[in-house]
Amino acid sequence: MLRILIADDHSVVRQGLERILRREYPTAVIQEVSNAEELVKEAMKSEWDLIISDLSMPGRTGLEALGQVKEVFPKLPILILSVHPEEHYAIRALKAGASGYLSKDMAPEELIAATHRVLMGRKYITPSIAEKLTDEMNGDHLKLPHESLSDREFEVLKLLAAGKSLIEIGNIFSISATTVSTYRGRILKKMRLRTNADLTKYAIGHKLIDQI
Repeated sequence: MLRILIADDHSVVRQGLERILRREYPTAVIQEVSNAEELVKEAMKSEWDLIISDLSMPGRTGLEALGQVKEVFPKLPILILSVHPEEHYAIRALKAGASGYLSKDMAPEELIAATHRVLMGRKYITPSIAEKLTDEMNGDHLKLPHESLSDREFEVLKLLAAGKSLIEIGNIFSISATTVSTYRGRILKKMRLRTNADLTKYAIGHKLIDQI
């Protein structure tokens, strides 16, 4: 029997996904969790055929959960759904082990097509993502400064740019403000910027966050 785990912090999204999946897989066992911690916990204690996860959830990010789950279950297909544009996260997600990356405004038919493909052990890659991957492989892709950041550094960058304090960011990731400060220093150095205001200007200019 097919077993699917859905992770998203919005109940309406989880319920919508379950309805779509239930029409295609009426006998499947479908379970929902609301954050990355619960995702990792459920992934470790039960056997799953497919995980569908959001990226932006309270606490640990979906990318971090993805990496932790794939370390233990490297062949488990994980589809990432996100409101974030492909160009910001798709390549990161695929490099972390995701089987596919979909926008939340996709048609239900695209979700079902993606689930069929990844359940066969294949990747679900849109034409635009395939083009970006090809450019990277051929060395045609000129990396932007934020693309040199680690996944955690990228998340911290966005929060700093949005005006979050070191303590607030530390609480989100369950780390100390000192550790966040260390991340901030690395980010500024890698991106050759000096202040949080510079980070905010950069993030808005590259559409990493909404204008504030």
